[in-house]
Amino acid sequence: MSTTPPTTPRPRLPSPLQELQDDRFARHGVTLTLKRDDLIHPDLPGNKYRKLFLNLDAAVAAGHKALLTFGGAYSNHLRATAAAGRLLGLETIGVVRGDELAGRPLNPSLAHCAADGMRLHFIDRATYRRKTEPEILTALLHATGAEDPYVIPEGGSNSLAVQGCTALGEELRDHTHTAAVACGTGGTLAGMAAGLAPHQRALGIPVLKGGFLGPEIQALQQRTFGAPTANWHLDERFHFGGYARTPPELTAFANDFEDRHGLPVERVYVAKLLYALTALSEEGAFPPGSTVTAVITATDAAAPTAQSSTSR
Repeated sequence: MSTTPPTTPRPRLPSPLQELQDDRFARHGVTLTLKRDDLIHPDLPGNKYRKLFLNLDAAVAAGHKALLTFGGAYSNHLRATAAAGRLLGLETIGVVRGDELAGRPLNPSLAHCAADGMRLHFIDRATYRRKTEPEILTALLHATGAEDPYVIPEGGSNSLAVQGCTALGEELRDHTHTAAVACGTGGTLAGMAAGLAPHQRALGIPVLKGGFLGPEIQALQQRTFGAPTANWHLDERFHFGGYARTPPELTAFANDFEDRHGLPVERVYVAKLLYALTALSEEGAFPPGSTVTAVITATDAAAPTAQSSTSR
C-alpha cells in the first residue's frame, strides 16, 4: 500500500520535533519536546492522518464510493473523515451519538463536517453502544441509505490505523526516552508503542474515565501484531471527569501554557496530556537527564463549552 492517499496538499512527514524551555521540567533535569503531529496536514492533522491513510487506500482500492464512521458531537475523527471524503471525492456518512442533538443547531464541529459534505445520522446512546453488533450495523446501513460503504470504527482505531501509527514511534527512535500521547480509543498509542525502540517507553493519558482502555489497546495490538507489546502504560488520573470536560483548573493551565510558550493548546486532548506530563515531572516520575515527548495530535479546533459533555 502507498503511504500517501491522493490528497492535496501532501502530508508533512516526519512531523517536526520541537524542544521547549519549561522550568517545571528543567528544574528536575527533564527535557520536554513536542512532536508536532498537528502540523502533518491542514485537513487531516495529527493522528487522524496516520490512522486514516491506510484505511483510505483500502477503501479506494476496493472500489468503495462512501465512507461510514462513528463519533460523538465533537469528534475530531468525524471531522477528519469528512475532510478526507471531500479530498478524495467519496461520500461520507457520520453516525453521531446522541439523538437529542438532531433537533438542535449543529455545533461548530458538526457544522464543519456538514460543510465538507458529510451526511449526519443521529442515534440514541443505547443504540450507539451496540453499533458494532451485526444486526445494529445492518439496520444503520439501511437507515442511512449507504450503499456498500467502507466502515471505519469510532476514532478510526482498527488494525490498519494501528499499522499507520507505528511510523510515529519509528520517527521518535533515538529522540526521546518517554513518548506520551492523549488517548481516546487507543489506536495511536497501540501503534506508536510498537514503533519505538526497545529501550523507549510509551505513556498514554486517557481523556475518558472508566478504566476500559487498557484491554482495548492490548486487543488492538493482538489483532495487529499477534501479541501486545510490553513497553506502554496508562496513567488514568488526568481525565478531569470525562471526555470534553474542561474545569477551570484545566483551562487555567492551558491558558498559562499558551502564555509561556506562544502555542495554542487544544482543550479536549492536548491540554490533559500537557497537564499530566507537568504533574508527573513535579512528582519526579521522569529520571533526571531524560527527555519526555508530548505528541500533539490535535489542533485548537472547536470544542464544547458545556461541562456536562461526554461525547468523543
